[in-house]
Amino acid sequence: MNDSIDFEKMGGLAPAIVQDNDTGEVLMLGFMNAESLALTQKTGFVTFYSRTRKKLWMKGETSGNRLEVLYASTDCDVDTLLFRVRVQGDGLVCHEGTRSCFTKELPVAPRPSAAEVKR
Repeated sequence: MNDSIDFEKMGGLAPAIVQDNDTGEVLMLGFMNAESLALTQKTGFVTFYSRTRKKLWMKGETSGNRLEVLYASTDCDVDTLLFRVRVQGDGLVCHEGTRSCFTKELPVAPRPSAAEVKR
């Protein structure tokens, strides 16, 4: 899988979506380079590349909430990765102490009703 990923589209990185294998819930988004993907494939646990620290990090390495890879795929453009995982430890993936990093709701415009669309 590593040879076909288009890491160059984003300067050597590719977005990596992490999804709970059982529920389908999106848990987090991180970035990978070729080396972190190779480590993920070798160890069976998600390893990211930290853009701020400029180094590799295995998610959950210190907290114990590691992400065991059960399935991996790419999108149709082969520039984004998807990992379906089993969370180890207490299941809190986000550094803010929540299961998912996606907890901050954004406002969106209300959708028109079917009657309003027909007008």
